[in-house]
Amino acid sequence: MSQLPADVLATFDALFAEAAAAGEPDPTAMAVATAGLDARPSVRMVLMKAHDARGFVFYSHLDGRKGLELQANPHASLLFHWPRLRNGVQVRVEGDVELVGDAEADAYFATRPRESQLGAWASLQSRPLPDRAEFDDRFAKAETEFAGRDVPRPPRWTGFRVKPVRVEFWYGAEFRLHVRDVVCRDAAGHWTRKQLYP
Repeated sequence: MSQLPADVLATFDALFAEAAAAGEPDPTAMAVATAGLDARPSVRMVLMKAHDARGFVFYSHLDGRKGLELQANPHASLLFHWPRLRNGVQVRVEGDVELVGDAEADAYFATRPRESQLGAWASLQSRPLPDRAEFDDRFAKAETEFAGRDVPRPPRWTGFRVKPVRVEFWYGAEFRLHVRDVVCRDAAGHWTRKQLYP
């Protein structure tokens, strides 16, 4: 089975709920590591916007740095870190990346605040910006263009789904005697579970 096993998804969901209850500022925050064809890694924080047995979804511009790297090398690593949960919990996800469908991207884009929608049109993500006034001008032009109507999703703005091939649950413990449970998917789509030394 290529999708995330039900027990792994249930473990993630339980930890995610615990993280929210423990007062984590934003349990959806995750680091996303990518690499281009030059194999040089790049990492940044994004927000998880959906997850299910198919994987973990975030949104961005296809023409930004991470978008370009993911198109060139469609593999990524995610890290959730919830330091307020128990003695600290990390969830590490490694997997292949695919684009979400247009209908899914459209549905999510429609839920964003209008200012965020306009910002997606105004931004040439990751490209050099001579000064802030240029971006403010592009934002004002987007406001004018879409005045009085819904803001559609820009054609180069979409979602990325990380389809796990490896998930590690890392549970912090005193004296660095951590507990590490990992599940891995092989080439045939079968999942195996094992523990790792701290």
